[in-house]
Amino acid sequence: MATPDPRQRPWARRVTGALLVSFVVPYLAVILLVAMFQRSLIYHPGRDASLSENPAQIPGARVEPVKFRTADNLDLHDWHISRQVTGPDDNQERNRTIGKPVFLYFCGNSGNRGHRLEEFTMLTCLDADVVCCDYRGFGDNAGSPSEETIASDARFIWQHLTRERHIDPRRIIIFGESLGGGVATRLAAEMSARGTPPGGLVLRSTFSRLTDAAAWHFPWLPARWLLVDRYPSVDRIPQVTCPLLCIHGRRDTIVPLEMGERLFAAAPEASSQGTRKRLLILETADHNDVMFVAPDAVAHAVEQFLDDIDPPIVAQ
Repeated sequence: MATPDPRQRPWARRVTGALLVSFVVPYLAVILLVAMFQRSLIYHPGRDASLSENPAQIPGARVEPVKFRTADNLDLHDWHISRQVTGPDDNQERNRTIGKPVFLYFCGNSGNRGHRLEEFTMLTCLDADVVCCDYRGFGDNAGSPSEETIASDARFIWQHLTRERHIDPRRIIIFGESLGGGVATRLAAEMSARGTPPGGLVLRSTFSRLTDAAAWHFPWLPARWLLVDRYPSVDRIPQVTCPLLCIHGRRDTIVPLEMGERLFAAAPEASSQGTRKRLLILETADHNDVMFVAPDAVAHAVEQFLDDIDPPIVAQ
């Protein structure tokens, strides 16, 4: 057997070194940067300090700014939006909202509650109230977002509605849009496990797991083990016992439809009351244009969903 010429070994080492310098080291550097700043890549807050002082104007609805303090002494701001009713005094108007469905709305990963007026208008036109609180660091809220802090705040908002405002959990429909679907699914699963499930869960354009979406967008990154905030909704949705409606655009380029279908498939076939789960696929919709491309289809699906829910939600 021929003995390798020792003079060839330095050349091989030089090639190996060049490859390391040219590819491996920069790749590892990119991974390190992504790991360090991953939350800046996930969350894109829209800051607006005027949201409470100058709430949005929604035709036919009242937008009431509400502030509450969390367990760690952070003030969070939300809007309570209700259908405008002509009456001689505020108390009479508030009393007329008793028994209506209340949508607890969780936004996506960008903007703030002021960017969801089309959704809020649709829901109030269905004679429902809407409560939407921005995440930490979004809108006029201080703090920084993370999966765990958002989940903690979602539980706090739930307690605020059910204990302080005395809203029956069966009247609350949790609505999650995109990343907010991960928040909504977790809250619905937790409340179902406690025996106080919401009246329903609506998921629009949301993913099976955030890691699935990250791996789809960045296949060259080890996203499945890199992400700290994972939002594993597909693992949580089997515990959801309330009625479920999923809405997704077939042309979604942010969260592909197959992720929404995977999440839907993992959910129970029917709620504990026997209401079968529903999936609405919007043939021409992408991710961010749902309320512009197919507003009537979405409104009709939500209206039918409300009709399917047990009578205690709308009972006086």
